[in-house]
Amino acid sequence: MEGLVTLFQDPAVWAALLTLVVMEIVLGIDNLIFISIISNKLPEAQRQRARRIGISLALVMRLALLSVIAWLVGLTAIVVDFGLQGAPDAYGKPSFETAFSWRDIILIAGGLFLIWKATSEIHHNVDPNPNDDVFNAGKKALTFGSAIVQILLLDLVFSVDSILTAVGMTEHLPIMVIAVVSAVLVMLLAADPLANFIRDNPTVVMLALGFLLMIGVVLIADGFGAKVPKGYIYTAMAFSAGVEGLNIWARRRRDRIALAKASGETAEAK
Repeated sequence: MEGLVTLFQDPAVWAALLTLVVMEIVLGIDNLIFISIISNKLPEAQRQRARRIGISLALVMRLALLSVIAWLVGLTAIVVDFGLQGAPDAYGKPSFETAFSWRDIILIAGGLFLIWKATSEIHHNVDPNPNDDVFNAGKKALTFGSAIVQILLLDLVFSVDSILTAVGMTEHLPIMVIAVVSAVLVMLLAADPLANFIRDNPTVVMLALGFLLMIGVVLIADGFGAKVPKGYIYTAMAFSAGVEGLNIWARRRRDRIALAKASGETAEAK
């Protein structure tokens, strides 16, 4: 206990904690978008429960990974190497690599799953005859169990990425635990409002699916050693969300004006 008090007497520790909390919250956005989209496909009575279970599993998985940090860091060791490299970039590093660790394999598998899921959902949303296409042939309604399994799989991918980011930013386990718990609590508070907002605004669903598609591509690129700065990704997401917010505001304003005109014309007719 004394060691913990001494640790938090250092201003640098507080700076690292604040930075890591913000980073973990940002990384949790991807996880939360996926949970919101999947849970919204369930019956109304099951949605909140699915979100609570999904976020709880994310917390359990992150804390479990923190308890085996030595093993987790070992996931970055190369397990297979095909001996190929891309042309060097501006920094002299290969543009891609074919030497893979377990972390790389997990990221690639998660990225492929996200791309498949986002593509099938986009196709389902834009196809006027969803029962006649190859994406939905023999497709059954999403069950609660299958939703939890899908959420669990992506929780694993995002948890590995989240904890390895934490390990890279600080060596103090208490800071990692506080940052992870804080981020998951924010996810828990934001889950229902975000899911309801996505449900009530159909165009936001397509935007969120586009985000998942982009995140899947980034995960695969990361697995192949092509590092895409996350600042670029989240800046693009924030810009797109801002534009969509203006579109929603403009549509609601037009709807209010049209409703006011219709009410005035009805009053005059009477």
